[in-house]
Amino acid sequence: MKIFEIVFSATGRTQKVVDIISSVFTEEKQKIDLSEYNTENKIYNLSEDDFCIVAVPVYGGRVPTPAANRLRNINGNGAKALLVAVYGNRAVDDCLLELKNILVEQGFKCTSAISAVAEHSMMPQFATGRPDDKDKEELEKFAMQIKEKLENNTLPDSIEVPGNFPYVKASSMPLKIKVNKNCIKCGKCAKRCPVEAIPFDDPSRTDNKKCITCMRCIDECPQHARSLPPTLMSAVSKAMKSKFEGRKENILYI
Repeated sequence: MKIFEIVFSATGRTQKVVDIISSVFTEEKQKIDLSEYNTENKIYNLSEDDFCIVAVPVYGGRVPTPAANRLRNINGNGAKALLVAVYGNRAVDDCLLELKNILVEQGFKCTSAISAVAEHSMMPQFATGRPDDKDKEELEKFAMQIKEKLENNTLPDSIEVPGNFPYVKASSMPLKIKVNKNCIKCGKCAKRCPVEAIPFDDPSRTDNKKCITCMRCIDECPQHARSLPPTLMSAVSKAMKSKFEGRKENILYI
């Protein structure tokens, strides 16, 4: 058996969750990085002997569009999948259901699922520092339960996950990336952008029609030249605060 980590993680938060879950499995591992633009046109063919950890962050209650598109280039051929939706302490909404439906269409057996909390990428004051030690212990426990069932061949071929269809309507993020005078046009942001929203010949610009506000360019910029408008961010944070209050829990579906 081979373990595939199929992950969209623009800022590393989803990958951190996957690292915790994956650490329980000792088999050979291979990563398919859905957040790299060069995976856009690659075709992958898996087999029924493979076990896949398929993880995405929740964007507005949905699977991020580029992740959904790239997942449709992966043929499961009966491979077993653990679905992971990582959210910033608000809600998973329809993300797990959408992820399951995409994978079923691609020939995967959706045997288990986890919704996990991580620090919010745009508003890190929510779920700050998560996954923390308590999360790590809990996620490892979930992974052990899945591993035991996998080894005993008692995982179901399909599990029920929360969500509704039609899915919550996808909406574009009104907050747009701004670039200040610190930009030295090094191009690191352009090379790392998951959707090629930053032109290589002028990385001080951003194509807002392509940008999905994944925050990678802000995290990656060595000059701290990229940011979201602080006044708007403050207003959004205040308006959304009630939806992010309290400690939301990780959930295992098996």
